Amino acid sequence: MTIPKDIPEKWFPIVLPLKRKKQEGLNSTKEKRKGTEEERKVRANDREYNEKFQYANNCIMTSKYNIITFLPVNLFEQFQEVANTYFLFLLILQLIPQISSLSWFTTIVPLVLVLSITAVKDATDDYFRHKSDNQVNNRQSQVLINGTLQKEKWMNVRVGDIIKLENNQFVAADLLLLSSSEPHGLCYIETAELDGETNMKVRQSLSVTSELVDPYNLAQFDGEVICEPPNNKLDRFCGTLYWRESKYGLSNQNMLLRGCVLRNTESCYGLVIFAGPDTKLMQNSGRTKFKRTSIDRLMNTLVLWIFGFLVCMGVILAIGNAVWEKEVGSLFQSYLPWDPPVDNFLFSAFLAFWSYVIILNTVVPISLYVSVEVIRLGHSYFINWDRRMFCQRRNTPAEARTTTLNEELGQVEYIFSDKTGTLTQNIMTFNKCSINGHAYGEVIDTLGAQSKRGQPLDFSFNPLADSDFCFYDQTLLDSVKLGEPPVHEFFRLLSLCHTVMSEEKSEGELVYKAQSPDEGALVTAARNFGFVFRSRTPSTVTVQELGRPVTYTLLAILDFNNIRKRMSVIVRNPEGKIRLYCKGADTLLFERLHPCNQDLMNVTSDHLNEYAGDGLRTLALAYRDLSEQQWEDWAERHRGAERATDCREDRLAAVYEDIEQDMMLLGATAIEDKLQEGVPETIAILSLANIKIWVLTGDKQETAVNIGYSCKMLTDDMSEVFLINGHTVQSVREDLRKARERMVESARSRDGGKEEEMEGWAEGCSLGNGFGSGAGGGGGAGEYALVISGHSLAHALEADMEQEFLDTACACKAVICCRVTPLQKALVVELVKKHKKAVTLAIGDGANDVSMIKSAHIGVGISGQEGIQAVLASDYSFSQFRFLQRLLLVHGRWSYLRMCRFLCYFFYKNFAFTMVHFWFGFFCGFSAQTVYDQYFITLYNIVYTSLPVLAMGIFDQDVPEQRSLEYPKLYEPGQLNLLFNKREFFICIAQGIYTSVVLFFVPYGVLSQAARNDGIPLADYQTFAVTVATSLVIVVSVQISLDTGYWTAINHFFVWGSLGAYFTILFTMHSNILFSIFPNQFCFAGSAQNTLGQPVVWLTIALATVVCIVPVLAFRFLKLDLKPQLSDTVRYTQLVRQKKRKPGGRGGRGASGGAGGLGGGALGRLGRAGSRRSGYAFAHQEGFGELITSGKNMRLSSLALATFASRHSSSWIDTLRKKKQQQGPGQPSGGESSPASIPTAPLSTSSSLLGPQDVPAEEAAHTPLGPAYSSAVTPTLARSPGADSTGGWAISLGAVQEALFGWRGVGARVSGASSPGPPPIAEESSLAE
Repeated sequence: MTIPKDIPEKWFPIVLPLKRKKQEGLNSTKEKRKGTEEERKVRANDREYNEKFQYANNCIMTSKYNIITFLPVNLFEQFQEVANTYFLFLLILQLIPQISSLSWFTTIVPLVLVLSITAVKDATDDYFRHKSDNQVNNRQSQVLINGTLQKEKWMNVRVGDIIKLENNQFVAADLLLLSSSEPHGLCYIETAELDGETNMKVRQSLSVTSELVDPYNLAQFDGEVICEPPNNKLDRFCGTLYWRESKYGLSNQNMLLRGCVLRNTESCYGLVIFAGPDTKLMQNSGRTKFKRTSIDRLMNTLVLWIFGFLVCMGVILAIGNAVWEKEVGSLFQSYLPWDPPVDNFLFSAFLAFWSYVIILNTVVPISLYVSVEVIRLGHSYFINWDRRMFCQRRNTPAEARTTTLNEELGQVEYIFSDKTGTLTQNIMTFNKCSINGHAYGEVIDTLGAQSKRGQPLDFSFNPLADSDFCFYDQTLLDSVKLGEPPVHEFFRLLSLCHTVMSEEKSEGELVYKAQSPDEGALVTAARNFGFVFRSRTPSTVTVQELGRPVTYTLLAILDFNNIRKRMSVIVRNPEGKIRLYCKGADTLLFERLHPCNQDLMNVTSDHLNEYAGDGLRTLALAYRDLSEQQWEDWAERHRGAERATDCREDRLAAVYEDIEQDMMLLGATAIEDKLQEGVPETIAILSLANIKIWVLTGDKQETAVNIGYSCKMLTDDMSEVFLINGHTVQSVREDLRKARERMVESARSRDGGKEEEMEGWAEGCSLGNGFGSGAGGGGGAGEYALVISGHSLAHALEADMEQEFLDTACACKAVICCRVTPLQKALVVELVKKHKKAVTLAIGDGANDVSMIKSAHIGVGISGQEGIQAVLASDYSFSQFRFLQRLLLVHGRWSYLRMCRFLCYFFYKNFAFTMVHFWFGFFCGFSAQTVYDQYFITLYNIVYTSLPVLAMGIFDQDVPEQRSLEYPKLYEPGQLNLLFNKREFFICIAQGIYTSVVLFFVPYGVLSQAARNDGIPLADYQTFAVTVATSLVIVVSVQISLDTGYWTAINHFFVWGSLGAYFTILFTMHSNILFSIFPNQFCFAGSAQNTLGQPVVWLTIALATVVCIVPVLAFRFLKLDLKPQLSDTVRYTQLVRQKKRKPGGRGGRGASGGAGGLGGGALGRLGRAGSRRSGYAFAHQEGFGELITSGKNMRLSSLALATFASRHSSSWIDTLRKKKQQQGPGQPSGGESSPASIPTAPLSTSSSLLGPQDVPAEEAAHTPLGPAYSSAVTPTLARSPGADSTGGWAISLGAVQEALFGWRGVGARVSGASSPGPPPIAEESSLAE
């Protein structure tokens, strides 16, 4: 709903279309071209020539309306809604006097109100779109016109213009780079708005145009470009430049795309090739999919059913009219003839049918849709105003950018998350290292135990040290100062083996421009320990080693690529000694070590395993000394490979392989890609809520797996982590089948070969969300993880394999997809949506996540380091991943609960209101006479009953927000759609019909025989109408009082105020004053006063109320007693805590209560498939080594290359889930295993889940079990005082524990033992408490 007020750059949100059979422009209907453009011809500085082709200008338009088109287009869109068309049809019927027994204003007033509110909302949204469009279109750009640079608005830029860009400016259109202020026509750009990558990229102009650096020469440039037509491929461009009777090939390296930002380049010039909607950025734009919630879809179905029910009632009453008119009405023709044009009983029945359609239409009042929108708007504001989702550091609040999806937040089953910038901060820090078999980074105290980090090391001895760098192990700094050769060689390698560029802004102030954050962290570490990389030229690298400048001759850079996973440099030191330094993935580097390194390799491997276990990105370092002859022989072969015209990459790789042999191991590094605050805890809590989290990242496999371990998605207790790396369809299929076979075999071995159970379990994986009662259920099925690479995923997503991939993935607790493209992210989301029929949520922070965000049911944007594209395309946005748990478990769950309760009550009250007319039809000769007067019919849904249900829909809660976080299992009813479904709907309308029967027949039976005090009978129409209407308003008010679970002052005001408003309006309309002014409209003067002045009427109202409400109360008490819901149990435990003021004793930790008890049912640690190490190799891009040695990127000034727990299911949830998933009877239940891996440590705020003796009762009330359960001596502790058996509120402790956490056999625990419970959340104050 809300739009950012200050948008630094407004691009229409990117989404890679899921079907690319043909290219589609954003505004193809606005383009006036004839036919499809096959190629583009652009002539520089010649607008007249270019205008012949009618190319699009640079103006973008994302708005839908203008002043002239708004009213007709908006009304046309609104009347495409079935409900609005239906009410318009009813309005037309009411204008026909022969069939209308109600005035037209009973329909037109609410209809106009709905249309007006929606129109204002649409107009507001479109105003912000106009505003942001104008903000972009009116940006200033320097355009070369008639030989001089003139400022022009972006919207006035044309294809063929030459534009000058300056540092930090956005690129206005897709440009061919002509020249730059940098040497060799280089310029540096940041593409975060396009692909989400924050590292800098290099673009280079053609050498023939790189000398055109002044406006005069550029004005003479008349080259012609012939290139491909507009398309959405961001990484490809094919064209040819014709100039001076020569032609030059053009590629993507020569292009600057709209959305990029010029960085660290003083200025450059470019020729506009594509403008406005033709730019690649806008070609990737797609119309935002209109997202509907599952409740919306269900409501549409129910409305159709209700309409069918309405038609059936109309038919029944029309038949009754025909029979009555034929049998009885004909007897009155002499003095009560039919009104023209009625001339027979059949035509009378036809008119009666339409009359009853009008009268009974209130079963689906138009106010329903207004109320739904108001409630959703209120929920959106609650999200916007939530201070616990406000980031102080970035001054960024959470923002609900849509009002239509709030209740869907309470039904999410799958979360698809980006990694970099979403789970992590994308900030690398040098954490630990291993040098010559010695590990550094762990701080050990005098007793040999690992101690907490203290003060960081003092690097004041080094004037060039980076003040932001922190390291805590003094022994490493001592080793450097003592001059230990392996340590010096280690840091020398880090200062030489890289492609970082150094910029010295002032004396001693170094700024490193690293292509990847990893490299920057390593070079910065070497800098602080005394080996400072100062500068480089194409043939030298200058390092200041412990204050002494040393210049090395750079002989060769053996560049990184995705296959090699390593890079090397060959340098000659000042003494003439030649040495090769290499760093890369340990799995590949260890294979190339000299055999004498075996012992050191074993020790280093242990260190690497330890680092990888901590989730660090690891890297191995080695060196090799070369003789002059070896160097010369290899250099000759290297030159030959470089000159090769065919298979150049393969030849170079072979030459690199030759020299990178027999190396000597130096050690290893460990870099931490810092997780965002609270990520592991958030993932753990969401897992407890039965939400499956898949990570879809463009990063490499090792990095993603490391982060998976860091954020506890992957754990050492998992049975196995399957790596799918096949490059062919057959290999991927085989890998998936092997993974499934391993799962089945593992489960069989653990369960003693129960063949039948295993068959049912294996079959269940294709039916449910995992094995047994769910993946990761802690049962016999075990826990697995799937890691699949992008090239394998491309095959897995093919039509004949997608189901097999989905079955395998859903059988795993965690899924990580690596090196995936934006399109693949969207396809994975679409796959789950298609086959699992589950609500999906996608969360990301970069433009490369937009396609995923758009494809999911709910899109969440992280306002982080990678631009605002994800935020602009999202439905919700905030700045930290950890806020997701609050968005789902609190706001989402409450929104779903409130909407369901609102709908149940709304349908109930309207059936109770409308069906009275149906029963009355049998007593009024089926004449379409209404029970209530038309003013009551008009005001019932607008005034008398609208505000109380709105208050409930906006403010209601079942449990406080803290309990929602403490008990994530409360989230599951939304996933199973338990609170509002077809069954609940039929229950509501059955209750409404029952209420209508009581409200009609009880007053009818009483008043037909009743008389006033003076003997005058009360059996008149108006007395009956007032009695029924009053009874109805009171009954529905009492009903909503029972339905409201959380009372606020607003609820009280609306409920009792609505009752007061009813009586006030009733007495006013029946007053003598209105009768004297409008005698024809208010003709029943004094009826209300006379009716409500009779005691028998009030007794009748009281009787009707009791008969309506008592069965409801009885049913609810029985349901609470026999089958309480989880929220009922949570409320009961809270009630017990509040009543038990006596602090409980400390529970001794028995054999089954400690960690050992938890681990008893846990799976043994099995070997993982593949290595977790080496977070370095794929973070780089190939080609920078060649660029450095060529000298093309050298300049005098600066240079720019900068860049969880087991699922604990309560039995009733398990039963419903099994029904939903249609699992076989032979399938084992995941609820029978002990909770094996509840990570209490990182989440807990206290050492025990049970209230200690010295904790005050008020404080203990916030613990998950509280003082009421501080001792587990007997299972009857939680009984009501005086209760002899379990019943009503007397729920046993064992039953409560089982319902809350899925524990079984709790009663068998040792007396006084402390039981494991859910991880408590940090104390939060709550208005609900």
